[in-house]
Amino acid sequence: MNATRIAFALLLPLFAAACSESQSSAEKAPAPPPSPVSFVAVKAEPMAVTNELPGRIAPTRIAEVRPRVSGIVVERVFEQGSLVNQGDILYRIDPAQFQVQVQSAEATLLRAKSVQLQSRQQADRQNSLKSGNFASAQALDNAIAALAQADADVAGAEANLAAAKLNLQYADVRAPIRGRIGRAMITEGALVSANSTENLATIQQLDPVYADFTQSSNDLIRLRKALAAGAIVSAGDGAARVNLKLDGGDQYKEAGRLLFSEAAVDETTGQVTLRGEFPNPDGDLLPGMYVRVQIEQGVQQNAIAVPQQAVQRDTGGNAQVYVIDDNDTARIRPVRVGRVIDDRIIIDEGIAAGDRVIVEGFQKIRPGADVKPSEWIKGGAASVDNAGASATKPRQG
Repeated sequence: MNATRIAFALLLPLFAAACSESQSSAEKAPAPPPSPVSFVAVKAEPMAVTNELPGRIAPTRIAEVRPRVSGIVVERVFEQGSLVNQGDILYRIDPAQFQVQVQSAEATLLRAKSVQLQSRQQADRQNSLKSGNFASAQALDNAIAALAQADADVAGAEANLAAAKLNLQYADVRAPIRGRIGRAMITEGALVSANSTENLATIQQLDPVYADFTQSSNDLIRLRKALAAGAIVSAGDGAARVNLKLDGGDQYKEAGRLLFSEAAVDETTGQVTLRGEFPNPDGDLLPGMYVRVQIEQGVQQNAIAVPQQAVQRDTGGNAQVYVIDDNDTARIRPVRVGRVIDDRIIIDEGIAAGDRVIVEGFQKIRPGADVKPSEWIKGGAASVDNAGASATKPRQG
């Protein structure tokens, strides 16, 4: 027992010295450095109010090729699916019967002109005889009436000849518009009729093309209320820019223009129809193609936007961002988000112009933590690894 007490007494000073040395080392350990973060200083700026709406492509002009005379088709001239110009011959109808009609009309005209010549000579003769009191007034009147009848017969014969020549021209079925022609609906040897409802082919003008799209009447009402309140400035009549996004997500290279907005709401869908016009020089847009139409309908003044990656969600799904205060301390800030524009999102409520919002590095910090802020540059030119000088005047992104 005495030996145990003696050993404990000898070890006690050593244990006390070890504890004192450990406590001294803990007191001398430096505090962890502030975590590096990248931020953007937000500013108020005008931003376009752009809506993305569903739509479909439609041709600007469409024509169904129909015969204007009846007959047998003897030749199909066009190549199916090709581009045809206005006036190009598409089909040829047997012209023999129309050539005969032209010849008959020409003969009738010659006969009418010969009668006209005889009547004019008779009227001149009666006029000379009447002036010498060798003919009665009745005879002169009859001669003048016969001449008038002959003139009328000549005019009728000329009209019949013009109609016969027109029918002969119509034997060549021509393209009424310029555009891309579809498949042939009839073949050589078919009998076509001028009174038939069947078309021979269809031509669609595809440069430019229309994009017909719809917008909810509720969205349109909200937009007009915002315009009336002054929160949004109108883009102006005819000034609205329209762009297309293809079904695969690719942006169409050509910008369009807004043509009109319907003045009525579709009773079955509650949608308002709008139409845009787009150039289509390469024929990439085809009728019936589904597209997303991006239309700029106004400009929101004093809008505040941050990169989308700066916005986080809490466990309840509420949006929040980290804001750096004047002491370089990170503070959590709940926000209300609005529209997404490219890679940025508009903040409707929660932050103000001049606030420094953390974009990168917030994963390693907690609210109230000291941070070492640096400028965030889109594309990664600056990152949280740049632990050098902190930015006091950030580059706006």
